[in-house]
Parts: sequence; structure tokens; C-alpha cells
Amino acid sequence: MSEVIAGSVLVVNAGSSSLKYQVLDPKTEEVIADGLAERIGEQAASIKHWYRGTEVRRELPLPDHEAAIALVVDLFAEEGVDIAESGLAAVGHRVVHGGRSFFEPTLITERVHSEIVRISSLAPLHNPANLTGIDAVTALLPDVPAVAVFDTAFFSRLPDESAHYALDAEVAAKYAIRRYGFHGTSHQYVSQSAAEFLGRKASDVNQIVLHLGNGASASAIRGGVPVDTTMGMTPLEGLVMGTRTGDIDAGIVFHLARVADMSIEDIDVLFNKKSGLKGLCGENDFRAILERVDAGDDEAAKAYLVYLHRLRRYIGAYMIQLGRVDTIVFTAGVGENAAPVRADSLAGLERYGVIIDPERNAVRSDEPRLISTDDSEVAVLVVPTNEELAIARAAVAVTN
Repeated sequence: MSEVIAGSVLVVNAGSSSLKYQVLDPKTEEVIADGLAERIGEQAASIKHWYRGTEVRRELPLPDHEAAIALVVDLFAEEGVDIAESGLAAVGHRVVHGGRSFFEPTLITERVHSEIVRISSLAPLHNPANLTGIDAVTALLPDVPAVAVFDTAFFSRLPDESAHYALDAEVAAKYAIRRYGFHGTSHQYVSQSAAEFLGRKASDVNQIVLHLGNGASASAIRGGVPVDTTMGMTPLEGLVMGTRTGDIDAGIVFHLARVADMSIEDIDVLFNKKSGLKGLCGENDFRAILERVDAGDDEAAKAYLVYLHRLRRYIGAYMIQLGRVDTIVFTAGVGENAAPVRADSLAGLERYGVIIDPERNAVRSDEPRLISTDDSEVAVLVVPTNEELAIARAAVAVTN
């Protein structure tokens, strides 16, 4: 059965305690296998593995990522697939931060690996985990080319006025402080797909792309080139997210250190894991929040309004920045599934050529779709993101 995988790509997204993976054919877009290992490093770890219609779920200790990858290999073997000898074209690894070193998908060599290690201080919560995944997969699949696809690559061309903070220039240069942007693989894939849906070249389309998930970001894209995005040096900046603050007065850090005697580590955890929607109402599952809003829950309603306020602020800013907006595109978990968010974030913009069709907006689908009226000057779209496919295509392009 190994021949069914030949020419496909293994896409790996390693988190600090998780391993998400997918095997897919970048030409046909067929997903052959899909899985997620969670709570790696704990006794109560678990894995969900799907292969061509068959799903396996197991709970067992997984001491590290190498053990998780070894289990994945074993699960394929149970289906008669020797993944190491199956003819995989490449392994594509999601790497969150490329710093100023990586602007495009890159074949992982010893030098590249060392450079990812060096710039990991820019993303201490993400890059080390990504590297762990790279090392674990390489140990078990040493003969398969490995490619790093960087979240920051798409935004590496941000203009200076968008990329730089008003910080002492010498300090910024010495410590590589600038706006890098994240979710770039998604923004690039979705913006290109949106242009194709409209039957136009990406170079002819001005877009606002709203990647709304537990992590959330927006981008302004002029003619296929990003000119601004909400995330900055880290994924903390910008929109209100599931557990992250988004934009916040930097003086609050000093205030908490002085008055609350909080350490940098305490504040890091507070801003990244205990804030956002969860901090406002104790919940970061958007479905549950909307249910609570409908039930008249005041805390959930406040959280929802704060979320919308920040989102509308950036939509308005990007409309002015682009001058002409051809399309506004929603993607990711919330963007693709939460019709109220789409309607409320664009409410009252009819005079600016943005008119939502309530019936179209209410439709649920896995396909790209138009949710604005036929006479709306700005096409409002829902375009499902597919970062795994984008990574697989990039990996094949690099290795061919």
C-alpha cells in the first residue's frame, strides 16, 4: 500500500506539547492521512490518526516528540504503509519565525537549522517547538528532504513605514526588533484563492484578509503584495484573540511589574495565555461565547463587543490605507463559521460599498463563496484556508 503515498508530502506542525501532521498530494489536493498528538510529555497523552477513512484514537504516554513521530510511523505500518520507504517527495515543516534570515521556503540543512536556532529568541514559545519536530522527523526519516516554511515569509516585504516601530533605531537594529507579521502562509494562500475566485489576477486586486481563529490577524494586500498586517514582532500584537491581548499599552507591563510585583514570565503568561476572550469572559471557544451572548450573558457580550471593536478598527484603517478595496475575505475557524462576526464586523459600511447578503452569509460550506450582494462594490468572501496544502506545494517547489 505504500505506493499510494509516493510523491506526496508529509506536513508537520509541531507545538510545544502537540504534533499536527498531514500527508497529502499537492497535485490532486487529496488528503491521504491526518493526525494530531496532544499533551506530549505527559502520561495522559493522546493521538488521533486518520488514514483513508479509518480513524484510530489512542491514549498512552508520549515522553517527547520523537516518541510521537515513532507512534505515527507505527500507525502507518498497521495500515501496511512503511512511510520511510513510501516515496514521500518531502516533509514540509511549519516554522513560525524566520526573522530577517528567511524570506521563502527553505531546504533544511545544518546551516539552516543552526540559523533557526539562532533566531529562536524572536519566538521563544514557537520556534524551539518547531525545531523539536524537525529533529524528531529527521531522525526517523533521514532520507526525505525537509523544507521549512516560515509564517513570517509573506510579510517580509512590508514597507518600512509598516515594518518599523518608533523605537531607538540602534536598539531596534541590534536586537532585530521590527514588525514581522504571522499567519503569512494562510494570508498568501487565501489572497491568491480569493483572486482566483473573482476571476482576476492577484496583482490586480486590493484585499483585506481577516484570518480569525483562536489566533487572529488581518492584512492589507495591494496587488498581491502585503502592505500591512496586525501581528508584529510576535503574534501577540493586533486583534483580540482567544487567549492573547492583542494591542495593549506597553506601559501596562511596567505598571504590573511595579504595582503587582509580577515578573516578566508572569506577564508573558498573562498576556499570551490568560487574556483575550478568555480573560474577558472565561471562554475562548467562539461557539460558546455566541451562545452566551444569545442567552443574555453580560460578560460574554462585553467580550464580543471588545473583539468587534478592535476588528472594525483595523478594517477601517486598512480601507483607508488601500484607498480602493476590491474584496474583504474571511478565513480560519471563526471567519469561516461565525456568520454573526462577519455581519457585525461589516455592519454600517454600506456607504463604503460593503453590503452583506444575510441569506448568503448564513450558508455554511467548505467551499469559497460570495456573501455580499450582487450590487456591493466590495466583494465580501469566505475562503477556507488550507495551510497544509500551501506548505506541501512550497515543499515540492523547493525540492524539485
